[in-house]
Amino acid sequence: MSLLSIFLIVLCIAIAGHFAGRSKALSSANGKASGLHSLPAYYGTYVLSWALFPPMALMALWLVISPSVISNAITSTFPVEVQSLDPAKTSLIYGTVESIADGLRQLNPDQITEVSKDISLLKPLLAENGIALASDGEAYMVTSALTMISTQNTSRLLLSIFVIGISLLCAFYAYRKIEPRFRARNRVERFMLAGLIAASTIAILTTLGIFASMVTETGRFFSSVPPTEFFFGITWDPRFASAGDTGSAGQFGLIPLLAGTLYIALVAMLVAVPIGLYAAIYMAEYASPTLRSIAKPLLEVLAGIPTIVYGFFALVTVGPFLRDISAQIAGIATGDVANFIQAQSVLTAGLVMGIMLIPFVSSLSDDIITQVPGAMRDGSLGIGATRSETVRRVILPAALPGIVGALLLTASRAIGETMIVVLAAGIAARISINPFEPMTTVTVKIVSQLTGDLEFTSPQTLVAFALGMTLFFLTLGLNVYALYIVRKYREQYE
Repeated sequence: MSLLSIFLIVLCIAIAGHFAGRSKALSSANGKASGLHSLPAYYGTYVLSWALFPPMALMALWLVISPSVISNAITSTFPVEVQSLDPAKTSLIYGTVESIADGLRQLNPDQITEVSKDISLLKPLLAENGIALASDGEAYMVTSALTMISTQNTSRLLLSIFVIGISLLCAFYAYRKIEPRFRARNRVERFMLAGLIAASTIAILTTLGIFASMVTETGRFFSSVPPTEFFFGITWDPRFASAGDTGSAGQFGLIPLLAGTLYIALVAMLVAVPIGLYAAIYMAEYASPTLRSIAKPLLEVLAGIPTIVYGFFALVTVGPFLRDISAQIAGIATGDVANFIQAQSVLTAGLVMGIMLIPFVSSLSDDIITQVPGAMRDGSLGIGATRSETVRRVILPAALPGIVGALLLTASRAIGETMIVVLAAGIAARISINPFEPMTTVTVKIVSQLTGDLEFTSPQTLVAFALGMTLFFLTLGLNVYALYIVRKYREQYE
């Protein structure tokens, strides 16, 4: 039974329990809702909650735990010499077994029997079903694949039985508890509170899981490369010596990548902050309600455009435009045509990224400015101040802490951008103060180090986790500082 079928069955049980619980509550009060402690809908929702949430929690837990249990069970069927191999090779073999299992599911029993007798038939039969194997496979892989199919089918059957059975039992339990004085509303609110806590816990645990995985792999990287060379190195050249040559090694200096990241983010903020902030002030203080209702959604459309589209825009339009303009300026000044702005440069990436960040700045700042109490505006205008003086001396000082926090959050968004930088700033890891030359960022190198079919066993790939950890703490610091600024300097108005 598929997961969707299980969910639909449980949902039907829950809906039926809702109507049954509601009906029982009314009938127990002789059809008078006034005789019940809670509204009739609460009694139905109580039964629905019991019939739906515990089974779904069990299903989620089962889906999290069962893959590792099945993986251990299948790996134990491998020959002893295979189990003693490197974990990366064992994982590769396990992936091959999974592919074989997917192919065997599409074969009929006679074909499976033939494959079990003659392993050479495996690859052609799987190819007919659109599954390609890197090797011809071995006999133990077919046995392990059949075991995997059987184990997965058994797991799915047990999951169906337990989930549907618990749904029925929980629905029956909740149905039995319904009576006129039963505090159904209080119990439903507890269910809702538990659901909110569970959602918050999942978000926190996901963050902790990501952090733990990054810490583990970062530790493996620093076991090969000293942290001082990574954090204080000024050369990025992640190449290692060839076999037998121990005279040279790769260099993983973070400084060029960090410099490019901060430089491009700075240029982007110099573009986004004035435009976005002035747009927010105009829409909040000067624009008519009709114009605001049209202009603000149109401005926020920019936030919905995929970043890869901005990258294409930078690569095809902005970069060549700046290059041609620079060539014309150089030609006028010296009589010789030579462009001093390259198509891929810090300026190109920062300009396009700034355009992308305008709706973030304007939307956040507009929300903060509109939250300033109207009495402050009226008081300033009432004592003779002009609208511009009111904005400069009353509105902006009152909204400044929130605006600063919004700008810091926008800066963290700029630091984490990837696709625009890949297409608009290039991949050259260098330290330069010239905004007309290409530079690169931490995120670009994370992508480049993880591109291709690589194993996470060498410093060339593990460095991506060290870069990710650095970026994690950089953006976390900005976010925490933004919250600190907002909370410390926020002014409370009656």
